[in-house]
Amino acid sequence: MNGAHALLATMRANNITACFANPGTSEMHFVAGLDDVPEIRGILCLFEGVATGAADGYARVTGTPAATLLHLGPGLANGWANLHNARRARVPLLNIVGDHATYHAKYDAPLQSDILSIAKTLKGWQRRTLSPNDVANDVADAIGAAYGPPGRIATLVLPSDTSWGEITDVPSSWPVATREPEASAGGEGIERALELLRTKRAALFVGGTAVSAAQLGLAQRVARASGSRVITETFPAITDRGAGIASPERLIYLSEFAIDQLGDLEALVLIGAGEPVGFFAYPDVPSRLVPEHCAVLDLAPPGTDTGAVLQALVDALGAPALSVESGEPPALPAGALTSQSLAAAVGATLPEGLIVADESNTAGVHLFGATRFSPPHRWMTLTGGSIGCGLPLALGAAVGSGRRVLALEADGSMMYTPQALWTMAREGLDVTVVALSNRSYAILNLERQRVGATGIGSASQRMLDLDDPAIDLAGVARAQGVPSTRVTTADELVAALLHSYATSGPMLIEAVLPKGLG
Repeated sequence: MNGAHALLATMRANNITACFANPGTSEMHFVAGLDDVPEIRGILCLFEGVATGAADGYARVTGTPAATLLHLGPGLANGWANLHNARRARVPLLNIVGDHATYHAKYDAPLQSDILSIAKTLKGWQRRTLSPNDVANDVADAIGAAYGPPGRIATLVLPSDTSWGEITDVPSSWPVATREPEASAGGEGIERALELLRTKRAALFVGGTAVSAAQLGLAQRVARASGSRVITETFPAITDRGAGIASPERLIYLSEFAIDQLGDLEALVLIGAGEPVGFFAYPDVPSRLVPEHCAVLDLAPPGTDTGAVLQALVDALGAPALSVESGEPPALPAGALTSQSLAAAVGATLPEGLIVADESNTAGVHLFGATRFSPPHRWMTLTGGSIGCGLPLALGAAVGSGRRVLALEADGSMMYTPQALWTMAREGLDVTVVALSNRSYAILNLERQRVGATGIGSASQRMLDLDDPAIDLAGVARAQGVPSTRVTTADELVAALLHSYATSGPMLIEAVLPKGLG
């Protein structure tokens, strides 16, 4: 038995059953070992950013880590952008990176790099295992570290001679990770929160684990008992939505509007989220979004048992039973395809239990409102702002949940990780992709105005347009084995969505919108 076998056996003992992989020479003993461990599903991804984004999506829907398998420092670097999103989502993720054999490193071969330094930028846990006999315990330590709480990325670097080297002392049982409990909020914090909620114009700012249906309901009860508001993060990792579920305000993305949204607050109580700040800096716009006079109480930082904190507030306030606003989904739209009719088509057809991976960006601005009263569903967003996560998130969520996933994907960001479509087809996953084709980096057209770069000519405008040549998104999907169709009206989009939901396997719908629509 070698080190790769110990790695796989320890993963199996800890119920890690999915590995999203883009392997190379250094990882071949792990790949070969998959033949002996049928409980672990090896899923080939054609780009490392797909593997890391898929592991993120898997963890968001299951709450448990998947593994990635990456090849040396360049492989880790290729996957880094979606690991950044996973870090911001605070999900558990076991990131396995192969390395050169220990004795080979001194020769500075072409792929030699400082893997641990790259991993450290993810601000998680990292270790390099130098002996096959240490693999099992190091894997268990990595899994425990990944769970946190809060969840984080645990990177285990395995030199190839550690993987192929024989174990001299095979354990009688493989180690199981120690999982730390979530932290508790102290009584003084609860009392201070109650004081602020009772005496100030206050809001709960919720995120992380506090945006499940149950915890949103508790937060809404607290707000109604205290006369306060509930506001969620702009980009939660995964939140429950739909009919019968409490639907608080969502922090507006644009700093100028968010500042107005929070402008009358005297107190903000953080539950599972950090203090809201601007996504970017802008001339003459504050980076902090809360007013200077607003008291900010970090009652339940990420990693805290947010449900227990919210229940304590409910109990202390004697909060009334939850009462949720009722309504109807949008009517089936017809006619021209616009951002409004697109949102209505999604909201009107959305089936119960669907999981949404939203990277629609500017063209999807109306989607959240249009799905407010759709059947209950779950919604994933772009937590870290690094585009190219939508298709991989959908891939991983489909693997982890076994449910239908809807990926809402802008055309520019789709081209970062289109290889995810190939893996969807290969694995036969139930993923519906709506590719929003407005043939423009519309978000950048907006941002250039916000930063004051308004004097723009044809040369600079060409940096923001995607229609020379136009990208055939439906053709990209077909080339990778995913059935596709192209729609230009709301009626056609409704029909295509209903057909996809009723058909097993993946499908891509290219929704052609007016150019530059945001």
